[in-house]
Amino acid sequence: MAALDFRLFSGNIVSEEQLDKLTQQDIKTDIEAIQFIAKSKWFTEEEMLQKISDRFHTPAIDVKVIDVKAIPANILKEKLSHKHNVLPVFLRGRTLFLATVNPAALGALEDFQFSTGFNVEYVVAEATKLQRAIELAYESEEAQLNLSDFDDDELTGVEVSAEEESEENAPPDKDDAPIVVYINKILLDAIKKGASDLHFEPYEKKYRIRFRVDGILKEVAAPPVSLTTRIAARLKVMSRLDIAEKRKPQDGRIKLKISSKKSIDFRVSTLPTLWGEKIVMRILDSSSAMLGIDVLGYEQDQKKLYLEALSKPQGMILVTGPTGSGKTVSLYTGLNILNTDERNISTAEDPVEINLEGINQVQISARAGLTFAEALRSFLRQDPDIVMVGEIRDLETAEIAIKAAQTGHLVLSTLHTNSAAETLTRLLNMGVPSFNIASSVSLIIAQRLARRLCSHCKKAVDVLPTEKELVDFGFTQAQLSGLTLYEPVGCDLCTNGYKGRVGIYEVMKISQDMASIIMKEGNSIDITKQAEKENIDSLRLSGIKKAISGMTSIGEVSRVTSY
Repeated sequence: MAALDFRLFSGNIVSEEQLDKLTQQDIKTDIEAIQFIAKSKWFTEEEMLQKISDRFHTPAIDVKVIDVKAIPANILKEKLSHKHNVLPVFLRGRTLFLATVNPAALGALEDFQFSTGFNVEYVVAEATKLQRAIELAYESEEAQLNLSDFDDDELTGVEVSAEEESEENAPPDKDDAPIVVYINKILLDAIKKGASDLHFEPYEKKYRIRFRVDGILKEVAAPPVSLTTRIAARLKVMSRLDIAEKRKPQDGRIKLKISSKKSIDFRVSTLPTLWGEKIVMRILDSSSAMLGIDVLGYEQDQKKLYLEALSKPQGMILVTGPTGSGKTVSLYTGLNILNTDERNISTAEDPVEINLEGINQVQISARAGLTFAEALRSFLRQDPDIVMVGEIRDLETAEIAIKAAQTGHLVLSTLHTNSAAETLTRLLNMGVPSFNIASSVSLIIAQRLARRLCSHCKKAVDVLPTEKELVDFGFTQAQLSGLTLYEPVGCDLCTNGYKGRVGIYEVMKISQDMASIIMKEGNSIDITKQAEKENIDSLRLSGIKKAISGMTSIGEVSRVTSY
């Protein structure tokens, strides 16, 4: 461009004083002039847009209102867009319109015309908005994850400990930085919200992330489906898993350092699905094992029975309930009470969820031949006082555990049954002789976790159910007098009217009468009737007491005790 043309162009945009500054620069073309003016910030982006539009007689457009996802894929030329800093915004007949901040640059017109076969014309747009639209159009991770909304202070000190990285799993490169920050943000949010589990779930047209908070799953994020592989890869790197293996389930752990004094462990499980790897993470907060028995929700008589059983030198304590009912916390609480210098305590777990100092914890590994039964045999050769078996899954494990309980050891373990009475019949069905059950089992705890009503917003129920409905539900006549029940409302401090959880327990001591029923191979119904005679609170009655005290609602009691 001739010098005179350049001065004429500049004169239409800048003042005489600004023009003098321009001519002092080594600027030879309109392109360089526009770039210099933009960097000098003599005008706002809106003013610059209008001046460029007027000078080049080119329409101005607000690309923020353009649905970049609706642009046909065959005209989105990513390399060309990034090369020229332009974006195809719409197609009208055989004419393709490109958004640009610099209509003096003709290279993009030529390249897009050659690549697409369409006639190409410019529209001008603000620089910042155009850059954002380009990022969205080509699914830039940084744009899709809205990292600009993150609080940097919140992420200070968040790092994966060195033991999580290995030579095979090298740290991600700089292109993965947005994914690293995003995953850290998700993990921090889960911890802050008190989540117990995180679910990363890929589908054909959607990717969702859900948290289990107070026992209920809720969707919290939906990143682009295109990030499925990269999110899975990052989580597997953190968990020290094989990134290349996508056809088999894998298990790992993450130790996330959230401050100089506190770390949170995550148990990670991957599962190949039709549309990618589903990853579930269980948050293992060691502080939950240190809560103490007083805050778990036991009634006074139930707590007394548990402590009495723990104080015995031998016998078996069984904790039962579905996955996520708090069995591990109950067992660890008991182990912490027993954990003194005078006792030798060994546990066999699959997996070891929380590390407890002073307790010998063994990770079960079926691949290596270390089963629950094999670990128990080894324990009995190591002078144990107390043994904890993560779960009794088969007859072999049950027989060894009962043998240990009969030979001077206190044994703690779990089963998956619906009630305390059904635990005894489950052992019978496994093939354990009835006399062995009657002579070894001293206490059974069945439990559930119910959501706790928010103390800030809960309100008394205006209209109570009828007397018949309450009695059918499980209320006694004595409980109906002056009855007040509460229901959830919802506020900024809770989730749908609930905040936290409280344990609901059925604590059944094996009395002589109950042992007699077991010896006669009575069924769960016979044992339940005997428990009622001995005034042992069922799960439903225990939940009703929590509802009467205002800790939870009747609806929540019904949800967790209906089986």
